[in-house]
Amino acid sequence: MAKITFMGAGSTVFARNVLGDCMASPVLADSEIALYDIDWKRLQESETIINAINEGLGGKARIKAYLGVENRKKALLNADYAVNAIQVGLYEPCTVTDFEIPKKYGLRQTIADTLGIGGIMRGLRTIPVMADFARDMEEVCPDAWFLNYTNPMSILCGYMQRYTGIKTIGLCHSVQGCSYWLLKDLGMEEKLEGRRELIAGINHMGWLLDIRDKQGKDLYPEIKKRAAAKNAQEKHNDMVRYDYIAKFGYYCTESSEHNAEYNPFYIKFKYPELIERFNIPIDEYPRRCVAQINGWAKEYGELSQSAKAKPHERSQEYASYIMESLITGVPLKIGGNVLNSGGLIGNLPAEACVEVPCMVDNYGINPCHVGRLPVQLAAMNMTHINVHLITIEAAVTRKKEHIYQAAMLDPHTAAELSPDDICAMVDELIETHGSWLPKYIGGNHNVKS
Repeated sequence: MAKITFMGAGSTVFARNVLGDCMASPVLADSEIALYDIDWKRLQESETIINAINEGLGGKARIKAYLGVENRKKALLNADYAVNAIQVGLYEPCTVTDFEIPKKYGLRQTIADTLGIGGIMRGLRTIPVMADFARDMEEVCPDAWFLNYTNPMSILCGYMQRYTGIKTIGLCHSVQGCSYWLLKDLGMEEKLEGRRELIAGINHMGWLLDIRDKQGKDLYPEIKKRAAAKNAQEKHNDMVRYDYIAKFGYYCTESSEHNAEYNPFYIKFKYPELIERFNIPIDEYPRRCVAQINGWAKEYGELSQSAKAKPHERSQEYASYIMESLITGVPLKIGGNVLNSGGLIGNLPAEACVEVPCMVDNYGINPCHVGRLPVQLAAMNMTHINVHLITIEAAVTRKKEHIYQAAMLDPHTAAELSPDDICAMVDELIETHGSWLPKYIGGNHNVKS
């Protein structure tokens, strides 16, 4: 019997999917599940829904909730797996701050949780909390696997992998759905069965390096032809990634609304027509958060009234399958975020957190050597890795100058704002976030009013 601790159990999506998957697994159904959160209301709501799913799946799991920092070690005690889905500062106030202050400076964002100034600030307020998790785990469950779902994935996993002794793997569902949805969207469903693929790069910018049908035929020539035709003929929700195929030769794992802000190409004050041309949803994440909060409230209200067991169909999230494989030894291939030790990707730095194929069994999670990426893809990834590494440096040294540098090296931010405006924006963000961030040392620029 395994013990699974869920950090940030108030998460409206991942707690239900990951823990529901575990309870639906024959190997994990009788696990001890520890729900941990610092928000009593969210924890209570999550416990109600997880218990309803457990009841719907036979009621084999033992579920207990742990509230507050003072109970964190109890939640983690003797855990085999710790799943992380925290959001430090929540939608309000912190996500709202990450959107509204940059907007004052003319910087528009779509998602702001992985790169950009939003990703930097989210990383800086999350790393100290994860460092506390690591210290507790080193004391009460040193052999546990830490399965991270929280963004910014590469920054957070890079910190955990370089500065703690905890076995950490970063997981994102953009990998396993990448080629499936691409082929369906392009009307190539007949190529889905038996397809072979290789995906590698970094989180949210992993590259579909090779894709072949079950006979071994390269599918990229047809993909390129159909993607170019679709972008020319109609407005749709994946125009940025299809433009990647045209401009860089390869498709990318994460959505176009994410990738629209990961580069200096598409969101530009001087070229407002690009927003319409590439169908870019500015301020998408705040809208999504509000809809998700309202949906969760409705679901919880309906469940509270009915008090019925809740069905659950196992999702594609990797976590439960990884746990099964680690327990049973049955091999599993995943896309995981790991340190680039030993040059897994030969033309990216060793200290980078990269997303590569990994083999899982009862020996552990073992990343696979990929080799060198096409030079243009490595260059695109490096524009992110530069920001990742300097943001981690800022979190470790507590030097404000590194936050300025990370923001100035972000491709979208640098394309839109002057260095002085970037530094002023950083200062205002730090001041507004207040106690959600640790104290940083170094100079302060004049804050714009």
